[in-house]
Amino acid sequence: MIEPDKRKAICLLHQEGMGVREIARRLDLSRNTVRSAIEQQGVMPAVNRKDKLHIDPELLRRLYEQCDGWKQRVYEKLLEEEGVQVTYPTLTRMLRELGLGRRTKERCDRVPDEPGAEMQHDTTSYVLKLDSKPVRLVASSLYLRYSKRRYLRFYPSFNRFKMKCFLHEALIYWGYAAALCIIDNTNLARLRGTGRDAVMVPEMERFAKQYGFKFVCHQLGHANRKAGEERSFWTVETNFLPGRTFKSLADLNAQASEWATVRMYHRPLTKERLIPAKAFEHEQQYLTRVPPVLPAPYVVHERGTDQYGYAAFGGSFYWVPGVGREDVRLLEHSERLKIYRRGELLCEYALAAHGVSNKCFSPEGMAKPQRQPKNRKQPTVEEEKRLRGAGEGVGAYLDFALKLKGSERHRFLRALFALMQQLPPALFLKTLERALKYRIATLETIRRIALLYMSQGVELLPSVEVDERLKERDAYVQGYLSDVPDFSTYDDLLEPDDG
Repeated sequence: MIEPDKRKAICLLHQEGMGVREIARRLDLSRNTVRSAIEQQGVMPAVNRKDKLHIDPELLRRLYEQCDGWKQRVYEKLLEEEGVQVTYPTLTRMLRELGLGRRTKERCDRVPDEPGAEMQHDTTSYVLKLDSKPVRLVASSLYLRYSKRRYLRFYPSFNRFKMKCFLHEALIYWGYAAALCIIDNTNLARLRGTGRDAVMVPEMERFAKQYGFKFVCHQLGHANRKAGEERSFWTVETNFLPGRTFKSLADLNAQASEWATVRMYHRPLTKERLIPAKAFEHEQQYLTRVPPVLPAPYVVHERGTDQYGYAAFGGSFYWVPGVGREDVRLLEHSERLKIYRRGELLCEYALAAHGVSNKCFSPEGMAKPQRQPKNRKQPTVEEEKRLRGAGEGVGAYLDFALKLKGSERHRFLRALFALMQQLPPALFLKTLERALKYRIATLETIRRIALLYMSQGVELLPSVEVDERLKERDAYVQGYLSDVPDFSTYDDLLEPDDG
């Protein structure tokens, strides 16, 4: 509704010959509004309000009880059975005035968008394809409420340490922090209590103090208190993820960083067409400056060094320079690993990429160590590949027998591969065909089957090539006239035991 004075001004300007478009531009009105005011000659039309609808309160209470509190059903019965023409919003208002209706949750706090007042952090999980393989990842996002600036990163898992690393990375990149960081009631930062009564973990309180902000939990069930953050994830799902492919986690994070800090940073947002880059320039004076020299978060791990100079971490092995085999201290950063011994930094590594394990790493610029770690797992992929290449029968047997897991599977494959190297191909294949027929999966029984076939037919024995020049050797000439050895002692072993 526009004021009467403005309506009169519209008519006067129109009478003076000013066009509708110019009047709308000067008075900041729509052209349709200007045309309506001109047609009404600057007079506010009278609106005759219909008589107020009255419904018997006892009828509403009776229907509400019959319908077990379901307002939609009460609305249908009023129209169909009682013949009362009422709109649904009017009905719900009447029920509230009578104290009926399910308890509605309290509206979350409405906080104006003030520069420098707050930022919002939240996480959500997605199943994304990395190199065409589905992987469950956690998306972490930080959002400045006033300027709409955001920071986005994905993690294989998310814990308190990862939360500190993410906030450090985002705030150092921005160079500024808001006074409050609104979060949900996550135990990553909350010690006890909820909402306004939440008590933060002392470790996280000290962390936030370095950057000049405080953690604040919203009330339970009031996720809209950080609606900007919730909207950010909706934008991720509808604008960032569709139509993109990711080769690895590093590639995903590189694209997410470019999208959040470049594309969305300079893109007009909201109905007001606000550009975060320009709004952030204005908001900087109200934010807390974050010193760029703040140390990055890290976690300390104590590790031993094996006899070959390796320290194990995260499923991989990192070589420790020097000849000493003392215990070392590993400092895990977001993407780096530093190795210390008695306070001295020995070397620094880039952490193994997501999904990489059982690998050996040595410092850049140094010769690769000759030996492998003591406890490194020895895969049997090559042995299994060569076994299956020996014939279809071997592959069929492996499909049956390889139901074992862990180290038992590797031991079985290595032993079976060793047996294949000891037997002729025909004998090995025939042995496994019989083992598959009788569902045998023990190596000792497989060896007995091979011995049985060897005792039944010599054609399965491997042919031995004898060098005809053997008799010309000095050892043969000197020994061929010696006495024949006595094998009677072995014959006694074959006789049955009478006892």
